[in-house]
Amino acid sequence: MITTFYLLPQPYSVKLGSWFIRLFGFIGVKTHGTLDPDAQMYLVNHQSDVDIGIIETISSKNIAWVAKNELFSIPFFGLVLKLPQNIALQRESKTAIVKLIKEVKRCLDDGRIITIFPEGTRTETGKMKPFKQGAKLVADKYALKVQPIVLIATASYFSNKRKIFRPGVVNAVFLDAFYADKEDPNWLANLQLKMQEVYDDELTNHPSHR
Repeated sequence: MITTFYLLPQPYSVKLGSWFIRLFGFIGVKTHGTLDPDAQMYLVNHQSDVDIGIIETISSKNIAWVAKNELFSIPFFGLVLKLPQNIALQRESKTAIVKLIKEVKRCLDDGRIITIFPEGTRTETGKMKPFKQGAKLVADKYALKVQPIVLIATASYFSNKRKIFRPGVVNAVFLDAFYADKEDPNWLANLQLKMQEVYDDELTNHPSHR
């Protein structure tokens, strides 16, 4: 995948690598709803290492991922983040927010879709962790059009932690896009509740995902 960054223009190298991951893992995706062509930010729940590959393959857009800074230092994987110029987030840094805002502006100017796992880390329990306020800060700053995406039980197909690797079909639910409103201090917390409700409803009605 790394070599393709030098052979193909963006975002084709990332898309190719993501399709390889999905095909190698025999992971299909069934989508519900419609991706908004005017969305400027995706907010996605996070359970598995394959989540990035799934989002990259169901969207044709040039995606800019926001990821914690330490991930950029991991051998090989760090290059996969660095080469397409994704956004490194330095936690507990006084200058982190200023740098984040500048990097987001750079990517928006290039026509990329800012994509964040607002929980900040993976969770395999089925209960989403509280969403980090960084996503709201960025969305509010630029009044972005945000589209939430709910991935259903991806860790039941691919989990390094539990050593689960099995083929299957992942469901991805596209919620309606909306414009971030800085006058509403609770929109991110309310969105978390809504995404959790969609997730729980999908599991209830489709028990094969459990």
